[in-house]
Amino acid sequence: MTELREEPPGPSFGHTLLRYRTEAGLSQRDLALASGLSVRALRELERGRAAAAQEKSTELLATALGLTGDERESFLLLAREGRRRSSLSGTRTMLYGLPAVPALVGRDDELDQLARAARAGGTAVVIGPPGVGKTSLAVAAADRLKVLFPDGCLAIDLRGVDDHPVTAAPALERMLTALGVPARRIPPGEAERSSLFRTLMRDRRILVLLDNAADDAQVLPLLAGGDHSFTIVTCRRSLGGLEPAQRLVLDVLPEQSAVDLLTTIVGEDVVQADAAAAKEVVELCGNLPLAVRIVGNRLATRRHWSLSYLAGQLRDERRRLDSLAAGDLRLRPAFEVSLRRLSPAAQEVFRRLALVPGAHFSEELAAVVTGVPQDEVEAQLDELVEASLLTVTAARMRLQFHDLVRLFAQERLAAEEPEDVRARLQDDLLTHVLRKTTDASKLFLAKMTGMPQDSPFRSQDEAKEWLEQESTNWLPVVSRATEARRYREVVDCTWALYNYAHGREPMYPWPDVFGCGVRAARELGDRTAEVNLLAQYGTSFHWSLGESERARDVLLGALALAEEIDHHFGAMIVHSAVGWPLLSLGEPEEALRHVDLASEMSESYDFFETRFWMHIGSGGIRLATGRFSEALTVLTPLLSEVCERIGETNPEVAAKTMTLVRMNIADCLAGLGRWQEAAEQYHEVIRLFGTARPTYRSRVELLVCEGTAWRHAGEFQRAHDCLTLALDLCDDPANRDDRKAVEAELALVPAE
Repeated sequence: MTELREEPPGPSFGHTLLRYRTEAGLSQRDLALASGLSVRALRELERGRAAAAQEKSTELLATALGLTGDERESFLLLAREGRRRSSLSGTRTMLYGLPAVPALVGRDDELDQLARAARAGGTAVVIGPPGVGKTSLAVAAADRLKVLFPDGCLAIDLRGVDDHPVTAAPALERMLTALGVPARRIPPGEAERSSLFRTLMRDRRILVLLDNAADDAQVLPLLAGGDHSFTIVTCRRSLGGLEPAQRLVLDVLPEQSAVDLLTTIVGEDVVQADAAAAKEVVELCGNLPLAVRIVGNRLATRRHWSLSYLAGQLRDERRRLDSLAAGDLRLRPAFEVSLRRLSPAAQEVFRRLALVPGAHFSEELAAVVTGVPQDEVEAQLDELVEASLLTVTAARMRLQFHDLVRLFAQERLAAEEPEDVRARLQDDLLTHVLRKTTDASKLFLAKMTGMPQDSPFRSQDEAKEWLEQESTNWLPVVSRATEARRYREVVDCTWALYNYAHGREPMYPWPDVFGCGVRAARELGDRTAEVNLLAQYGTSFHWSLGESERARDVLLGALALAEEIDHHFGAMIVHSAVGWPLLSLGEPEEALRHVDLASEMSESYDFFETRFWMHIGSGGIRLATGRFSEALTVLTPLLSEVCERIGETNPEVAAKTMTLVRMNIADCLAGLGRWQEAAEQYHEVIRLFGTARPTYRSRVELLVCEGTAWRHAGEFQRAHDCLTLALDLCDDPANRDDRKAVEAELALVPAE
């Protein structure tokens, strides 16, 4: 953290005297004549050689300067403070003490941010959900920043989440009293008190902490204004009416900081004895500081418990909030007070949003699951965000609950919504997500070259974006719909997703998705759909999980069923799919037999829809077994046909097919030592699709392939350029694991 140096006292009585005299247009001689003080006495005061005038002299000066009202009161109080400082030999006056809070852990960056704001003066607002540690941060910051504010600190709890928050008038009375204003001189009205407060603060360097604020109306009269003082406000709401003000949105702790916080409570020996359980405990607490403190205190007072036992208690979502209570520290009441301050409409939306299965959601989905039209639900969502019960994700403005807030919302849903209402809203959710997932996935069919008029999407890119963003919702919805026995919709949805899944095998848990489809097909007695979905189910075990033996068993079972019911298409796609797990299991000849049979069976089918994929499997197996020349005899004409027919499909399929066949050809050429040709093919893949479309390899991997080929071809500068670019891309977190491979290949390039 940044080291802070103690600042000298703020503007003195003498500086203020000089300012008022200059504003009045008086010389020292003029003021001396008007006040009865000597010129020498005035000179000593203005130069700071005298701390302040005596009480009688100060009143004479105020009269001579024409000071009235708040300015006169402030001038008299400043003189009184100067005399007190002089008698105490400069000891700092703490005008109002800071509350006691636990030690702060993991907030160094936030403390530095507040320190920078303090140097500029004005107001900083610390915003965040219940239990995130706003007060702890603000108090720690005030304690650290007090060296910058030699005239002291004012701190007050505004009790903003209570049923009856402290209003501005009594808060001002307390602060004016702390500043030394006699009770008889404190004005009766809020506006007059606020005016006097700002006047008093104008010439003082004081830090003000307004903790636990309710809203803008409560805070605005309490702001000091000016450049000398600094006010920190903590609030669950964003307080958008405070302008200008710097805002610090406080998030939960990073995992290691949460573990460190737990360690300060239970002891390092306890955490080190079971580090994995410690991480699980803070994860189940959502890294929320209050929750971590609660479980830490529970463990510290129950020494016969272990971290593993505590983690076991917290795993049960139905009991987790009950477990998050220790003495006076309780999490549920912190959420309840925020909920009570919401409008009835926002309370209803809050609890109904608990039906959303995913980690985050859009306003559109919020409208569906709450039963409130989208143009109306936006106001309630804004209210929830304002209350820090919902947060807005950094990516694409989506909404999300903290995990523990979600559990609280689920409790309120079960307690306050009738069962029939919950069932209806759940049904609406399943219908909406299943239909939209199916519609989005159908746009990835090879034959889909335009947009259907009834599509909810304007483009394939929009559909892809929706599937990516809503994946945490449509994945559990497929499972929920299966449990709800909506089998036909599940079959249609999962079969449509097959088109989207190709090339995205690592991105999603496809065995779970296609497993639901298989179960639904069986429940319907639809054996054709069962074969089709078994083909995808088995394939997903190989490509998504690397479970080749299980993949082979599922696929051979699907093949037997396809032959039993004479399902030609199903048998063909299974023959093609089973080749890869067979190859992984050490059966290359059997793998070739199956993929060649699939290739032969595909001749009567559409090229981009089916035939390309059967042929690429035949060429791919040959490539994988080192039969490079044979593979080229399959792949070279396939590339020609792709180029000739590229306009017959959509951009996604065009990108996949062109990329895949060119990569396989490049790998064959590299295997044959035809390095120049291989490098050119790799370069073409990157040029055409390397940054915009699925390529089955990352851009870094493709650049390494190209750079390696250029090195073998003797084109060392081109090799160096490719590998240097790959190394630059390794700074991206998604590519960091590739750095060693890139550096190793770059080291092999001779220096020219």
